[in-house]
Amino acid sequence: MASKKTSRVLMAIALLALAACGRSVTSGPEPANNLEKWVAEVKARPAPPLDPLPVMQQFETFEYAAQALRDPFSEAFSDISGGSGPRPDPDRPKQTLEQFPLDSLDMVGTLGGGSSLIALVMAPDKVTYRVRPGVYLGQADGRVTAVYEDRIELVELVPDGAGGWLERPATVALEDQ
Repeated sequence: MASKKTSRVLMAIALLALAACGRSVTSGPEPANNLEKWVAEVKARPAPPLDPLPVMQQFETFEYAAQALRDPFSEAFSDISGGSGPRPDPDRPKQTLEQFPLDSLDMVGTLGGGSSLIALVMAPDKVTYRVRPGVYLGQADGRVTAVYEDRIELVELVPDGAGGWLERPATVALEDQ
């Protein structure tokens, strides 16, 4: 009984759906005529005027006449091998913490005590490294000289602009949590 009732209900729904489709198709060509009229109206409208082209700015020509002067980028004017003072060791293998700028390294704590104090430094890669005197930090050949409870002291080598190098003290302080 239930299956006959269900099939009759489904048959009625199908007939209603077909009847609804038939009405929209047989309702006449009126919507198509409205669309064609609207398209014809839009095509008949005059096109809006175009904006005028911008005026090109005339630039003053300049002739470079300094070919005879010295080239500031030439190695002939920099003393690469000479000079006294500290120099970075080109043969020293780079350490992991030298790939990060010094200001991106954060001291997060210490381990041990006394002369065997080890600093904990978090790098931008979110890895915590152990640092003791002699380790290199930062991108300016910064060598750690001392580790304290609240800071790491180091000496960086920076170019002096005349082919030599200068030692510059720097610190990495413990973060306030």
